[in-house]
Amino acid sequence: MSSLPPQSDSKLSAPIDLNRVRDLFSDPVRTLESGFLRREVATRMHERLALVKIAPTHVLDAGCGEGADLATLQKRFPQAAMLGLDASSAMLAAAQESQVAGLSSMNRLLQQWLPAVMGRDSGASLVCGNFAQLPLGINAVDLVWSNLALHWHPQPDRVFVEWRRVLRQDGLLMFSCFGPDTFKELRAAFAAADAEPHVLPFVDMHDFGDMLVNAGFSTPVMDMETLTVTYGSVEKLMADVRAMGGNPLDTRRRGLLGKQAWQRAMDVLEQSRRADGKIPLTFEVIYGHAFRPAPRATASGESIIRFDPPRK
Repeated sequence: MSSLPPQSDSKLSAPIDLNRVRDLFSDPVRTLESGFLRREVATRMHERLALVKIAPTHVLDAGCGEGADLATLQKRFPQAAMLGLDASSAMLAAAQESQVAGLSSMNRLLQQWLPAVMGRDSGASLVCGNFAQLPLGINAVDLVWSNLALHWHPQPDRVFVEWRRVLRQDGLLMFSCFGPDTFKELRAAFAAADAEPHVLPFVDMHDFGDMLVNAGFSTPVMDMETLTVTYGSVEKLMADVRAMGGNPLDTRRRGLLGKQAWQRAMDVLEQSRRADGKIPLTFEVIYGHAFRPAPRATASGESIIRFDPPRK
């Protein structure tokens, strides 16, 4: 995956280096400890998805990582074909291994001889690619699902345009990502060390809503909640932060932080301990969903006027 050059009509969320993002997720073991948060957010996304009547035949998991969401989506929509896309080939390899491990020899035999019982092949197709340059044609999928991945792209407005392109009419986009208050304790701590950016400046929920409308989605619904994870030690907190991904900013410090500056940052985190002795770390989680509406004009520019006769 190559970095995309900024376009004059595209808004950057932050100067994110996409090659750096790929490198940060090149080792699935490194991100393993952060899986608890992705699973929790996925559960909350499924609760929201349950309120929407949809029976997709083709589902895209954009930013599928090691493939955990592909399994839960396949369970919810057993007849749907699943496609997992991620920028990291190592993550896709881990997803493939998980799929193979999840299919016992008995399951494979049942799928071969009892397809009507087992539904479609439970193995998802996997592809390496960029959110803003999907290797799919128009009207390819009924559901685009993306869990805690969008904040890694520098141009979410371009991503929304691309996601709308591959969605069929009345298709659903459902995503989650981090909001501006995420890692606010870490941001404050490193501000005491130097003036360099150590944490992503995550996009505001309302800005995402505007981007969805501008991309051509209808009736976008945005909501947000704050989750607080507490830690017994600074070391464990920092380990989880690294497991979440790290710092992909092109403007990031290239050299190591000095020992004294690092200690100042860690001291600020220590001073944030609550009455119970735990150190808090905030995650602002943004949830959004929207539909691709019916076209309002023909390819030649003629307006489409819809008339639904009254029911008798």
